[in-house]
Amino acid sequence: MSEPNERRLLTPEEYLGAQNSPEFVDLKKRFRAFAFPMTFAFFAWYLLYVLLSTYAPDLMATRVFGNVNLGLLLGLAQFVTTFAITHLYVAHANRRTDPISDEMRERLEHHEYRTAGAATTDTEGATRV
Repeated sequence: MSEPNERRLLTPEEYLGAQNSPEFVDLKKRFRAFAFPMTFAFFAWYLLYVLLSTYAPDLMATRVFGNVNLGLLLGLAQFVTTFAITHLYVAHANRRTDPISDEMRERLEHHEYRTAGAATTDTEGATRV
């Protein structure tokens, strides 16, 4: 990464070039392939828990051991599921999306997404830190 005082500001055209690149399309596809199914699965699991709590209270009150019932265990499993999904996402990102985004960041910093006729002065465009 270059030092902030050594950077030339990126132009809107460079950001559009990166956004329209095949790498970015692939990055979005990989992210969505994980995020949408996982979001749907967790939402369905949470909805099942709520529906069971509402419409099957006798089932949820079933004692598993001592004063611990099925409803309590399923409620705690919601937290476990959240941490598991977080772990899966981090592993997915490290393996499938971060390498592409790192490469794209490097290309942006080296102005490789510059389009023909794009302005190259140091005062135009915007940059993110």
